[in-house]
Amino acid sequence: MAEIFDLLVSAAFWTATLRIATPYILGTLGELVCERAGVLNLGIEGIMTLGAMAGWMAVYQGADLWTGVAVAALCGGLLGLLHAGLTVPLGLSQHVAGIGVTLLGTSLSYFVYRLVLPQASTPPTIEPFQPLPIPGLSDIPVLGPALFSQTALTYLALLLVGLVAYVLYRTPVGLALRMVGENPAAAEAQGLSVTGLRVGAVVAGSALMGLAGSFLTLSAFNAFFFNMVNGRGWICIALVVFASWQPGKALLGALLFAAFDAFQLRLQQITGGVLPYQLFLMLPYLLSILALVLMSRRAAYPRALMIPYRKGER
Repeated sequence: MAEIFDLLVSAAFWTATLRIATPYILGTLGELVCERAGVLNLGIEGIMTLGAMAGWMAVYQGADLWTGVAVAALCGGLLGLLHAGLTVPLGLSQHVAGIGVTLLGTSLSYFVYRLVLPQASTPPTIEPFQPLPIPGLSDIPVLGPALFSQTALTYLALLLVGLVAYVLYRTPVGLALRMVGENPAAAEAQGLSVTGLRVGAVVAGSALMGLAGSFLTLSAFNAFFFNMVNGRGWICIALVVFASWQPGKALLGALLFAAFDAFQLRLQQITGGVLPYQLFLMLPYLLSILALVLMSRRAAYPRALMIPYRKGER
């Protein structure tokens, strides 16, 4: 018990938690923006994969790191535009279109990787983002290394939580976006373009998903390899429900899941292999499912979520 307590109050544990949480924060924010406008985006897994590959490939071909981030966001936005085009003006099934986008994004990533690097037996590496300690603040015990010794993309993710919350709840654009997710007929009656707002929200949200993927190859790791997203996109969809479609709670949910994940990794070391490692791998998902069940019972979802809207219909 003493070892577990020391683990939970250690700076290394919380530093790792925030690092693990970063792609979940970005991906959950992206999914949240889409769903707030009434569109479920099940293409997140493929969008994150394409963002991870495209950002890394751009840097590997000679671009700087921030250009790689921009390329990842752009690729995410383009897949989002495809998803929005199928589901918003055409009104096709959001589930089917989303799965199709995931398959397209994942397959395209692997195809381009093999096309450019057909002979690569091991993933080539790049020089990723390095931690940027903030002078003074990074010296605070426990909290300093955890919050103020992260990479630039982690700082960006935290800033985006505040930015998304501000836009959603403090700007006319955010009010309009929430309106088309709750009552698109009322939005249309106010002269708003339901199609334009929903398409814009899906493109912006998908760009955030691409950004989440780029974190994996440009910050957490220094290479792209197959299956590296490893279900993170699906976790982000669950975290949106856990967060009740609120950015602040999305941050909390991402940190909670990441803490479970970081905890199981270190718990394996503490137990010294006494228990099967599969049990520890399962732990964060079991705890997350429990938290999801408890929180989702009180969740108020956007009332027009997954409901196609055609202009003039009531």
